[in-house]
Amino acid sequence: MAFLRIQKLNLLRLTVLLIVALAGIRFLFRDSGALDLHKNISKNSNFWGKGGEAKTHSQALELSAAKEPDPKQDTKKRLSKDFSATEMRLVHLDLKGAAPKVSYLEQVFPLLSKLGANGVLVEYEDMFPFKGELEILKAPYAYSEDDVEKIQQLAKLNGLEVVPLVQTFGHVEFILKHDKYRYLREVERFPNSFNPHVPGTLSLLKNLLSQVIDKHRHSAWIHIGADEVFHLGEGMESKTWISRNNGDVGKMYLNHIKEVVNFIVTKYQGLQVLLWDDMLRKISVGAIQESGIPKHASPVLWFYSPDLDLELIDTFVSKYADSGFETVWFASAFKGTTGPTQAWTPLNDHLKNHLSWLKVIQAMSKHPDIKFQGTAITGWQRYDHYSVLCELLPVGIPSLAVCLQTLVNGGFTEATKKKTLDVLGFRNIHLEKGTCEGNGAFPGSEVYHMVEKINSQLRESILKALEEESAIQGWFSLYHRKHRFGNPRNLENFGSKILKLHEDWESFLQNFRAQLDAIYFPDTVEEWMEENVNPHMDQLRQLVKDYKEIVRLNAKPKAL
Repeated sequence: MAFLRIQKLNLLRLTVLLIVALAGIRFLFRDSGALDLHKNISKNSNFWGKGGEAKTHSQALELSAAKEPDPKQDTKKRLSKDFSATEMRLVHLDLKGAAPKVSYLEQVFPLLSKLGANGVLVEYEDMFPFKGELEILKAPYAYSEDDVEKIQQLAKLNGLEVVPLVQTFGHVEFILKHDKYRYLREVERFPNSFNPHVPGTLSLLKNLLSQVIDKHRHSAWIHIGADEVFHLGEGMESKTWISRNNGDVGKMYLNHIKEVVNFIVTKYQGLQVLLWDDMLRKISVGAIQESGIPKHASPVLWFYSPDLDLELIDTFVSKYADSGFETVWFASAFKGTTGPTQAWTPLNDHLKNHLSWLKVIQAMSKHPDIKFQGTAITGWQRYDHYSVLCELLPVGIPSLAVCLQTLVNGGFTEATKKKTLDVLGFRNIHLEKGTCEGNGAFPGSEVYHMVEKINSQLRESILKALEEESAIQGWFSLYHRKHRFGNPRNLENFGSKILKLHEDWESFLQNFRAQLDAIYFPDTVEEWMEENVNPHMDQLRQLVKDYKEIVRLNAKPKAL
């Protein structure tokens, strides 16, 4: 028994020694691995922070798994999207006037998709939620960051690519109207265009572009505007530059655009640049080639008239192909181009514009060296930052539907017309008159019909009452009203008509304002009413006010 007990004890001691030995071997190997890792860290400076401060083990492993960007370049790579086989149809949302609430866009985006759009060109201007030193640019009802994010989510949900548009040369009144940025004007008196020679211009644009692009991290394109750079070359710095560069205003323009484009493609790798083409039209092929812009940007040819000069456009396409541009875009219009005060959209004009563009698109096979990428269907809301509002978006939707379906189907056939009517909820469409029959079933159709009534009847009905009613002309003229006298017997001949007209319109306009409130912010509602309703209604309101007061005077003598 003693012998067995000794054997068990020795076996236990041997087991303990074996465990200790294994633990020691494991400890030695761990130190060796740590030493090797330390040697590797020493050889790679990326594992060290500033001033030789060593990073932790976990940080070192994280860094070793990812390539560090060049610290001199704040580049942001984007997931590349392949649109090479896709003909883009972007619906332009001009937000420098009558910017819709996001709740309305939520209703509109599915309609755009159903009609054949696959993208939206969003020109934010002062509706973007700028931060920091740019916060001064925000309009009182500017979108919030959450709004911008929701717009993109809604677009994605409906298969719409979002392309932000940021003006970078001309049409920058929303920036240069502020005293803070007055020094950046090309001509001190005019807020239209940037002075490209002031260092602050590029600095501001980099901030502007970064804030917008960073909030559109999934966008494949950025549109930099660059059209209608009014008064370029008229500033003192520009005149000096021109005198030293053989009077080449085109080169001066390209130098600025090159700076903007280079900033974008360097910081945001994979992002493609679009720009309006009108300033390029008079610049030589050689100058455009030398600028290097064609490597990273695409021109957007814009013409909005019903009957396009097809030969002229063909000349421009050839020129841009020769300049080295790989792709070209076209820009049509569904509203906002037939007059700065246009309240009702002329359907036929815009349909003809798109039929003309179809001829251009169909002839692109003549230009194998440049690819047609898509169409921006513009819907201008103002001619510039200071002009009045053009047609409201709900008013332009029937025109947009006609134009989109024309592009999708290669013409406005009976089948195209039927599809358009079915989507909009109308019975018929009268192109020449620019009107549609039926209640309509699209977002904002109530506003469409109400604006139609205001546009066609408000002014006419009030003028008829004021100018054609003989009793008013004879017994209630401006002279009577000024001197506060009149015969109640005669006033009663027209009084009931005037009171009824006033009551009907006020009731109608109260409902109309409620419909506008559901779509637009208060400043838009107020502006539209001031421009399109009050100039007529105020005459009727004053007439009714004078009528009620003078009737109560009960035929008193004329006031002196």
